[in-house]
Amino acid sequence: LSLSLSLSLSLSLHNLYSLSFPLFLLPTHIPHTDNTLSPSLFLGLLLSQLNLFQRTFIGNRKLGLHANNSQFTLAGEPFRILGGSVHYFRVPSAYWRDRLMKAKACGINTITTYVPWSLHQPERDVFNFQTQLDLDLVAELGLWVILRPGPYISAELDLGGLPSWLLQDENMRLRTTYPGFTDAVNVFFDKLIPKIVPLQFKKGGPIIAIQLDDSYGSYAKDNRYMAFIKEALTSRGVSEMLLTSDLSNGLKPNSPAMVTDIWSGMADAWGDLHHVLAPEDMVSTVREILRRGMSINLYMFHGGTSFGFMSGALGIPSYKKQLKTSLPDYLFVSLFMGDESVPDMPALRYREPYEPAIMYNHLSLWDALSFTEEPFKSATPVNMENLPVNNKNGQSQGYTLYETTITSGGLLKSGDNVRDRALVSDLSTAAMEFYSLVTMESLYKTRSLCSRIPMHHRILLVENCGRVHRGKDLDKQRKGLVGDVLLNGTPLRDFTIYSLDMKPSFIDSLYRAQWKARPEVPLYPAFLMGALFAYGYPSDTFVKLPGWGRGVVFINGLNLGRYWSSGPQQALYLPGPFLNSGMNQV
Repeated sequence: LSLSLSLSLSLSLHNLYSLSFPLFLLPTHIPHTDNTLSPSLFLGLLLSQLNLFQRTFIGNRKLGLHANNSQFTLAGEPFRILGGSVHYFRVPSAYWRDRLMKAKACGINTITTYVPWSLHQPERDVFNFQTQLDLDLVAELGLWVILRPGPYISAELDLGGLPSWLLQDENMRLRTTYPGFTDAVNVFFDKLIPKIVPLQFKKGGPIIAIQLDDSYGSYAKDNRYMAFIKEALTSRGVSEMLLTSDLSNGLKPNSPAMVTDIWSGMADAWGDLHHVLAPEDMVSTVREILRRGMSINLYMFHGGTSFGFMSGALGIPSYKKQLKTSLPDYLFVSLFMGDESVPDMPALRYREPYEPAIMYNHLSLWDALSFTEEPFKSATPVNMENLPVNNKNGQSQGYTLYETTITSGGLLKSGDNVRDRALVSDLSTAAMEFYSLVTMESLYKTRSLCSRIPMHHRILLVENCGRVHRGKDLDKQRKGLVGDVLLNGTPLRDFTIYSLDMKPSFIDSLYRAQWKARPEVPLYPAFLMGALFAYGYPSDTFVKLPGWGRGVVFINGLNLGRYWSSGPQQALYLPGPFLNSGMNQV
């Protein structure tokens, strides 16, 4: 199947993610959010009233999803796909049932979701399926599944969901039949696909179709690649319908039509305006699609939250770090209040404002370096992905600190070798005060660091602001210092390099550090620590940071995400399940 109709729509976003510097931050009073309906929710009312897509018991499992003439059939019976995308990796596991029940209540009969390779294989020899999608729960609730296992998925994720350790190979050609890539795909699929096969429709499970890669028609670097992916799936036991999602120049005669991704919104980028789509505009478009008898998938039905450093970046027309929508559950519920026709509607979840968390303790970045992995010494700069950390899988996210010594002052130039943002510090004094920075605005235009500096020790703290999630430049997404930085035309040499990937183990280790009382005028970059008290059963809430500049927020060691005063995002979603009853470390 090809995407039959391409529709580009702007989006309505609610609380999202951020950019960072390594600081812990301050939640203050949290206002109640209004009950504005998102396009997906408004559509839910339309779709639920159709009452055409209730899943019924299907006894014949020999005939799966088929494209027959002008309609789909499932088990030999006419079937219209009314899909909604919900990404399990963007929804706290405690809320997975809640989100699925809301999808069903809105008339959705099929859930579409991606499988992010980077989250399930963070290192070559480490596989993590503990945060897996509970497809048994999907089946229990009477929903079908279109699974998108990649290996590339886009999904507005860092590197499109591909693991960054692939970029350790300087000749890597992602999404091609380059042996270094296909060998890695085969290893991942050897672990993943056996978990999928028993959940297929013909074997009694909920999976009715599987998508190959994602939008390869817009990439198309290797005409053998899609055949490789198809063989990789079918040779491991995948037998349900295979489909692709691509732009199409027209409809194929005598075949069912499906809009595989109709966007209910679009990702915001830092420093840009917040995108909002009027619900009625999307509803009119979807109504017309349904009038024509087409199948559909809403992308997204529930946007979820890109916690931590999950979000990718935009690469066209120029590099921009993007936000990813966070759409809390109460927006869905508000649509159906008082509607007795909605089946099994979950109760409205209570949101609660908590008292501000005051940051009493301060730890300089320099004092925190002793809790990182052993620093690495190199004559020349080494990018994040090639650092000998994380069992030699390199650094995927966060910050990298490059320390060197210079013997004269002068003009410092980086060209295009700082990826993506750098602060420069002079260690000639005890205070590690960073006095020169590359702003994101100049980064977008020139990506060049140019500073006049004195002599002595020098530190460059480089921030990875996210790898692009789609486009022709996936192979070029190495981060940190990717080449020489020149001082008066001469390359800097002899670096001591510290990896600051901000993993939970590192954040937890900082509790053993010798924290000091926060000074009246703290020096940054730094970590600040305080406490948030939640009495009784914790509720969902939001973290606002008025007066703060740029950083990352951790609650009980969990990375909520980045923040940046440039907006448009001004708050971080904090789910109740992330909180303890009583004291919480911020």
